[in-house]
Amino acid sequence: MPTQQEKGEALRALHQGEPFVIPNPWDAGSARILAGLGFKALATTSGGFAFTLGRPDGAVTLEEMATHVTAIDEATDLPVSVDLENGYGPAPEDAARAITTAAQAGAAGGSIEDYDRDDGELYELERATERVAAAVEAARALDFPFTLTARAENFVRGNPDLEDTIARLQAYEEAGADVLYAPRLLSAEEISAVCEAVSKPVNVLANSRLGLSLAEIAAAGAQRVSVGGNLTWTAVNAAIEAAERIIDAGDFSSLGTPGRVEEWLGA
Repeated sequence: MPTQQEKGEALRALHQGEPFVIPNPWDAGSARILAGLGFKALATTSGGFAFTLGRPDGAVTLEEMATHVTAIDEATDLPVSVDLENGYGPAPEDAARAITTAAQAGAAGGSIEDYDRDDGELYELERATERVAAAVEAARALDFPFTLTARAENFVRGNPDLEDTIARLQAYEEAGADVLYAPRLLSAEEISAVCEAVSKPVNVLANSRLGLSLAEIAAAGAQRVSVGGNLTWTAVNAAIEAAERIIDAGDFSSLGTPGRVEEWLGA
């Protein structure tokens, strides 16, 4: 297995090369499959992981996240970046603690967002920037390169204000974030506007609503593309459809077989 130093260096190097996809497994098995398909890094999904516990997104503790990260990290040789939500607390110290905890669990990178799920509001820019700065300080105190992503949540939280999103990302860049991320941008034009306004690598969330290919997202300026919980929901929806056929018509024809999964899981 590569060391954490080597994984940290590998994740950093990906942000300096060609644009790449960092898919989001929801458990160790899906991590093994994605690694077997040839992806070069993985990112956790808070929503997908919460689903495995039978909970909604945002209902996972810091300790549960750490256990999950260790399982994902140990499943493959790939570097793992962690969705750390808001740092599991509103204070800058909470964001710093989340970074340290994720690193101790095996992560090579992680993201901090600027939305307080408990209060249901975006942090004011000054406070949000202080939280990113605290996370940056914690990341720099580690003995290996930890790639810190700062997230501006406007478009996820019903406030698709591009100007404010850009202002936030610029402040997070100034605070020292390595990667910038505004989930659910709606067009290539919005992606381009964000990428042109900052100098650090930008992550873009791909989904069917955005409707852009990797080549098109990269052409708009993005360096990294993730899929969030969308792979989780793709798998879950397929299972629901198969189960509905069983309960409605006694039809088992949609059930799959292990197939190549056995190869990836070492069966």
